[in-house]
Amino acid sequence: MSGKLSEIESRSATARQLDAVIGAMRGIAAARSREAQRRLPGIRSSASTVGAAIGAVLAHGAGAPMRVPERGTQIVIALCAEQGFVGSFNEQILERVQSRLASAPCECLLVGARGEIAANERRLAFSWRSPAASHADDVPALASRITDALYLRLDQRVVTEVSVIHAVPGIAAHSEIVEHRLIPFDFSRFQVVRRSQPPLLTLPSDRLLAGLVEAYIYVELCEALMLSFAAENEARVRAMLAARANVKETLEALTQNYRQVRQDEITADIVELAASAGAAV
Repeated sequence: MSGKLSEIESRSATARQLDAVIGAMRGIAAARSREAQRRLPGIRSSASTVGAAIGAVLAHGAGAPMRVPERGTQIVIALCAEQGFVGSFNEQILERVQSRLASAPCECLLVGARGEIAANERRLAFSWRSPAASHADDVPALASRITDALYLRLDQRVVTEVSVIHAVPGIAAHSEIVEHRLIPFDFSRFQVVRRSQPPLLTLPSDRLLAGLVEAYIYVELCEALMLSFAAENEARVRAMLAARANVKETLEALTQNYRQVRQDEITADIVELAASAGAAV
């Protein structure tokens, strides 16, 4: 076998190995996305339970929610990807963040190692960062870290608005980016039904309501993080599908090239044999 044929075979073997790795990565990402989406009904059930408690407290003795100051800091929490091979996932998130920053000065809290790299490339300033979830089980602890950082800022300064920007899973070629407002807290979404028998409270209603609001915001962050984790892995599946298509095209081109070179060498050998036979006669 000639050196050129050996080189083509070596490249083909490398491409086949790469195809196997891409297939494995695609399978892992798809499994993680499905696992994250299976966790969402439980998170939403928890939100419904806390929401019902908020409605009950509002109906029986809680004071009117405090008014939000007109001036103060705005905070944006950006949920980016922790790992690579996600296409334009981080760019879409950061474009939305930059658009938000252009409309009003905001403090940015950034989640995701790959998002941090992309933010530094864009020279996008952020005051706090954290690794994103690598597994669905990491989401509750990550939500706790974010709420700790958020409430530290709420204690230190006047904050007029807090929102979280993240991707949601879907069937589109690109992830859908949404912005969800956490503060000011929207009490109007909870059903307030007065009952003849009020609930038995062991805390002052205002203090209980504040604790329930904190719990609800925590659950909202868990949902946003889980949606973002599912969307990140869906983006990785799409990237692996595109990579696999490219590898397949490369393999087809290498196979065609191998056949052409092999045919050329066979033809050259036949011509050489025929020329030698003719010279001998």
